[in-house]
Amino acid sequence: MDTEQRIQAQLEKRNKIMTAASKMVWVSFSFEGIHSYPAAGTDPNLADVSFLANDHRHIFHFKVWIEIFHNDRELEFIQFKRFCQWQYQDDLLILDHKSCEMISDDLFLKIAEECPGRDISISISEDNENGSLIVYQKGDI
Repeated sequence: MDTEQRIQAQLEKRNKIMTAASKMVWVSFSFEGIHSYPAAGTDPNLADVSFLANDHRHIFHFKVWIEIFHNDRELEFIQFKRFCQWQYQDDLLILDHKSCEMISDDLFLKIAEECPGRDISISISEDNENGSLIVYQKGDI
């Protein structure tokens, strides 16, 4: 194989990789919220964090990735971000006993209804310090 053929083969390979690439866009936003972890007040294994049984405040930081099918603004960032934020209309979220993972599942269901048939990943952290990441893949069903 001569140099020109090798260059052409490399270019074709790169184009195939680019065409087959998984494509996602992401948005981020945050809200003040209050939640609790009732089991922390009764489980002896959680005695060192028993204070979590009481209502306590966090800034919940969200980062949401959603699959796209082409590169020319298929989902407009600002509109998608507004849709996600709209799910939390109150100035202060009262989340009861919900964990970051539970909040993620709730948001996933709303996004999947609005934008079906897409891979979605959601990261939610408390105070941008500790959190969860759940990857919802349409191939999992």
